[in-house]
Amino acid sequence: MGSRFDITIVAADSLAAERHIDMMIAEVTRIENLISDWKSDTQISRVNQNAGIAPVQVDPEVFALTERALHFSRLTNGAFDISFAAMDRIWKFDGSMTEMPSPEAVKKSVERVGYQNIVLDRTHSTIFLKKKGMKIGFGALGEGYAADRCRDMMLALGIKAGIVNGSGDMSTWGKQPDGSDWVIGITNPLRKDTLLAVVPLRQSAVVTSGSYEKFVVFNGKRYAHIINPKTGYPATGVSSVTVFGPSAETANGFSTSLMVLGKDAGLKLIRKYPQYQYILVTDEGQIYSSPDLGIKKGSL
Repeated sequence: MGSRFDITIVAADSLAAERHIDMMIAEVTRIENLISDWKSDTQISRVNQNAGIAPVQVDPEVFALTERALHFSRLTNGAFDISFAAMDRIWKFDGSMTEMPSPEAVKKSVERVGYQNIVLDRTHSTIFLKKKGMKIGFGALGEGYAADRCRDMMLALGIKAGIVNGSGDMSTWGKQPDGSDWVIGITNPLRKDTLLAVVPLRQSAVVTSGSYEKFVVFNGKRYAHIINPKTGYPATGVSSVTVFGPSAETANGFSTSLMVLGKDAGLKLIRKYPQYQYILVTDEGQIYSSPDLGIKKGSL
């Protein structure tokens, strides 16, 4: 998945801990070998290789993950879209960009993007991409899905507490050895060396999406590295979104979507799902959060 995974578990002894951590590493590797769009021999790569040619049969697990991704696309009217993988990478966030891409280049960059052209056949467990050159990728859901799977596997094996952190997509369970909650520090996006809040993890998953590390500024406006798959333009207006809830996969879907949708549409969406809490910080430093998190509304 091209991401770092950090795994922490509470176990009776170091041998048991190592054995269970090895099982989780094997599980992450198994998932990567199913859904990676970087490796040429995975099921998702075969789907991409057959875009515009033929449907490809995939495992029920891959089909179900794709189905959930499409549900998010419909929910957000395309602000979230796994076919973003075919987008031309015309925006550079490494300091090399000196001017904005032309409107024509931006429009062309998303020609092969569009979740409406992903066809699922549940009876035959197939995925078909209608347009030649289309691609799907699970960069926005894969780590969260793997983290959730590892947590559920450990719970089934009787491991009572732990954290799986897939590059910021965190799934947690149980409590620390002293009986206290796991806690997470939320980075202040306007001052990266300080914390906005320290929150006890009473829900099992937390995911943060942010634009405070990769962005460009043109004419005084900040453009995030998270691109709107409908328009081809980077997200603007929101510096960071942290989402708490039962599933890291779903929390990632929400955090990415809220970055793209912006404050008003994003908050309207997530407030329909009370099992997921949020902290949203705008580019101007305004803080919006779920009331039950106890974070004071205001500005940084």
